[in-house]
Amino acid sequence: MMVMVTLLFLDVSGVLHHYLSWTARIQFLPAVLALNVVIIVVLVLLTLIFGRIYCSVICPLGIFQDIVSWIHGKKKKNRFTASPERRWLRYGVLVLFIAALIAGVNSLVVLLAPYSSYGRMVTNLLLPIYQWGNNLLASVAERMDSYAFYSVDVWMKSLPTFLIALATFIIIVVLAWRGGRTYCNTICPVGTVLAQLARFSWFKVYFDADKCKSCSLCTKNCKASCIDFKTHKVDYTRCVTCGNCIEKCNFGALHYGRPKAVAQPVAPVADDPSGTDATRRAFLVGTAIVGADVALAQAAKKVDGGLAIIEDKKPAKRSTPLTPPGSVSASNFYQHCTACQLCVAKCPNGVLRPSTDPLHLMQPELSFERGACRPECVECSSVCPTGAIKPITVAEKSSTMLGHAVWVKDNCLVMTDGVKCGNCARHCPAGAIMMVPSNPSDETSPMVPAVNSAMCIGCGTCEYVCPVRPFSAIYVEGHEVHSQI
Repeated sequence: MMVMVTLLFLDVSGVLHHYLSWTARIQFLPAVLALNVVIIVVLVLLTLIFGRIYCSVICPLGIFQDIVSWIHGKKKKNRFTASPERRWLRYGVLVLFIAALIAGVNSLVVLLAPYSSYGRMVTNLLLPIYQWGNNLLASVAERMDSYAFYSVDVWMKSLPTFLIALATFIIIVVLAWRGGRTYCNTICPVGTVLAQLARFSWFKVYFDADKCKSCSLCTKNCKASCIDFKTHKVDYTRCVTCGNCIEKCNFGALHYGRPKAVAQPVAPVADDPSGTDATRRAFLVGTAIVGADVALAQAAKKVDGGLAIIEDKKPAKRSTPLTPPGSVSASNFYQHCTACQLCVAKCPNGVLRPSTDPLHLMQPELSFERGACRPECVECSSVCPTGAIKPITVAEKSSTMLGHAVWVKDNCLVMTDGVKCGNCARHCPAGAIMMVPSNPSDETSPMVPAVNSAMCIGCGTCEYVCPVRPFSAIYVEGHEVHSQI
C-alpha cells in the first residue's frame, strides 16, 4: 500500500494515477470529505470487525512509522514499555481538529490530516530526487536516440510548504524512532476516531492467561505501548492489530480472534507442558522504500540569444485567488481540500502550487509564471480524492470561467516602449482578447489589448505569454464562484 501511494505522488508520466488513484480515495479523511459513503461504511465495518487494521495496512503515514520503528528495532530490541493512554491529548487534538474543520480554519486541518502529511513529505522531499533521477535517465536515453524518458523541470513550488513537510518528517521520524506509534495514538485525529470503533471490534488480540509466563516480550515489542503483561490487558483503542506481540510470544499465550466471554485475568501458573501452542498468527505488512538515482542539477540561466539574462516572472498580486478547474467555488474548494499536494504533483503545466496565505496555507492555487492552464487538461480533477476538485470533462473545462483577464496599462510594452506586441491576443484560446487602438478616436494609434470578460475562461495563457517581466502586463483575477460560458 505504501509503495502504491508513494508511486501515485511520484509518477511524472501522468499514467499511474489511472491505476493507483483508488489508493488515495480509500483513505479515511478524504473519503469523509468527499462524502464517499461506500468507502466510509467499508472502513467502519473493517474496524468493527478487525480493529484498527486500517492504521497498519492502509494509512501510508502509519506504515511509514512502522518502517522507522522497525529500523530502530534492528539495533535496539525489546525497547517498548506499557504506558497509560494520554486521553487529554488525544481528545483535545480531536476536538480542536473538528472545531477547525467546522470553522473553516483550513491551515490547522491540513496540518493534522495524516494522508495529506505523508503526501506533502513525498511531494516536497522525495519527488525532486525522483525527478532528478528521471532526468538523468532521460539524458542517457537521449544519447541513445530513445524517448523512453523525458526531462521535467525540478523547482521549489513553495518554501513554506517545503519547510512544513521537512518539519513533519523530522517529528514523525523522531516520535516513531523513540516510541513507535506515538504520533498515531496521541496526535492523529483519524486514529482517535477509529480508536472508538476499535473498542467494539469483533476480533481482538487477547491473552490466554493460563499459558502466560510473564516474560514481558509482548509488552516490550508492542509499538503502540498498549499491552500490560502484568494484568493481561490490551488497550484496544491504541492497538493497531500489527501482530508483533503474537509473533514474539514463545508460549502461545496471545491470540487474535474473538475473546472468550468468560476469560478473566488470573495469576500466571507454573510451567505447563502443553503451553506450546503451534498456532501463532503473524500479520506481516510488505513494505518497500521507493528510491531513485540522484543527479546533480546544474542551474542554467535562461538567456536571450546568449546576450541578456531573462528575468523570471513573479506571481501576480490577485485580489481573489484562482482555484483549480472543477473546484466549483472557492468555498467548496477550501472546505474539502486537505493540501495533500497530489494535484500539484500531477499538474503537467506547472500552474498549481501551494498557497502561502495563512488562511489557506498549502492549499493549491493557480499561478502562471511557468505555464498556462490548458483548456484540454483535466489532470487535477481526475486525481483529487476529497471532492475539493470534482471530475470534469474536457468540454466542461473549456467552458469553465475560473477568472477574467485584467490589462495593466502601465506595464504594457506598447505603452511603455512604443513597440507592437499582441502576444496575449494571438495566443488566447478563447478568443476573448482583441487588439484595439489605444486612442479610440485615432485608428493609427498603438494597438492595445481589450478583454471580453464574458468570453474569458481565466486559463492564464495571456499572462504566461506576456513578455513583460517581472510582472506581466496582463493577469488573471479569480472568481469566487466558477460559471459556465
